Amino acid sequence: MSGHRSSDVIKLAQALIQRPSVTPEDAGCQTLINRRLAAVGFNIEEHFFVDTLNTWARKGDCGPHFCFAGHTDVVPTGDESAWHYAPFDGQIHDGMLHGRGAADMKGSLAAMVVATERFVTKHPDHKGSISFLITSDEEGPFINGTTRVIDLLEARNEKIDMCLVGEPSSRHQLGDVVKNGRRGSLTGHLKVKGKQGHVAYPHLADNPIHKATPALTQLSETVWDHGNEYFPATSFQISNIQGGTGAGNVIPGTVYVQFNFRFSTEVTADELKHQVTEVLKSHGLDYELDWIVNGLPFLTEPGPLLDVTLSAIEEITGVTSTPETSGGTSDGRFIAQTGCKVIELGPINATIHQLNECVSIEDLDNLALIYERILEKLLT
Repeated sequence: MSGHRSSDVIKLAQALIQRPSVTPEDAGCQTLINRRLAAVGFNIEEHFFVDTLNTWARKGDCGPHFCFAGHTDVVPTGDESAWHYAPFDGQIHDGMLHGRGAADMKGSLAAMVVATERFVTKHPDHKGSISFLITSDEEGPFINGTTRVIDLLEARNEKIDMCLVGEPSSRHQLGDVVKNGRRGSLTGHLKVKGKQGHVAYPHLADNPIHKATPALTQLSETVWDHGNEYFPATSFQISNIQGGTGAGNVIPGTVYVQFNFRFSTEVTADELKHQVTEVLKSHGLDYELDWIVNGLPFLTEPGPLLDVTLSAIEEITGVTSTPETSGGTSDGRFIAQTGCKVIELGPINATIHQLNECVSIEDLDNLALIYERILEKLLT
């Protein structure tokens, strides 16, 4: 389903792609978006924190309050000469829009803006409020973006009821997957101490790699939970181990281990920390351990937001969508912690962060129609 009225979606997506907004740069993307939103009655706030431009745009001051959330920053292109089409040109070939950010997530942003313009034009007296929360640091350290805007909104008691994040959720065809939650992410930075020495005289040294290995084996074999109907079981993965001086005849004095949990709602970050600490203590290790909570798990159960979204997808595309909580983290985790219901819906994610990122122009046109239908179902 696509037509002439959807051409504005592609034009806006091209204009956004042509602004090389490698994280945390915005490169003028939000200015372009904000001008269009202001023209249809949105109040625009721009908040710059350290190195990150953020937009909070809202139309209306009552509930229900529906928010579109997204990011203008993109990951680096890699070797530009290896791209089939220049990554910041926004070229269209064989029905596909090419460029960095086409799928993640400038295409979604374009669909959101155009869907909102159409909706407001058709329904100037719609009920409730519509807002946009846009950042330029989602692909980076995510410390000066959405989380800072949410802190600002919470400080003034400005609540969002429902939020749609435009992350590329679809797997094989547009709308086949909607993310109705995400697992939590907890990272541990572990330093195990020993005593450096000569490998020929191990009795004069204390090898921290040997000491840490049984504990790490136990952690890797632990069943943390069994998940539930919405989440897979919590996983523990060691991502980095560093030890040694570079010489083959030296027992190192320390070993550094980085590990990560992707955890379900069946367990808390504090419970995981406690269990890990108990294992390390049980092995008699001399260690230091620092934690980073990258995000807490969230879940939007069946209800108005999810039901409306699934219905809109089927009406526009004929696809019966599957709600999932798979994948990594997104800025939805910051918004969900306020009590807001959050889902993620965007184009096919097959080429995100890759060379030759691209998206179907028909899919972007249809995505705008889905977004518009969601607004109609929730706010009219």
